[in-house]
Amino acid sequence: MKEFLNMGGYALYVWGAFGMTALLMLAEPLLVRSRRKVTLRQVSSLVRSKTVQRSIKPSTNTSGDLK
Repeated sequence: MKEFLNMGGYALYVWGAFGMTALLMLAEPLLVRSRRKVTLRQVSSLVRSKTVQRSIKPSTNTSGDLK
């Protein structure tokens, strides 16, 4: 078992690569979820602002005077 864990002298490289891969595979879904939440908030805010802009209609002033 000790020889297996030592990996023929390459244990630091092998287990380091394995550990980094495992860490990144755990971090990626968490980062994706976080980015998705931010994006959904931004889209929701944009949709709300567009809806508000459409509901506020500019006044039509035919006399040419600025209000």
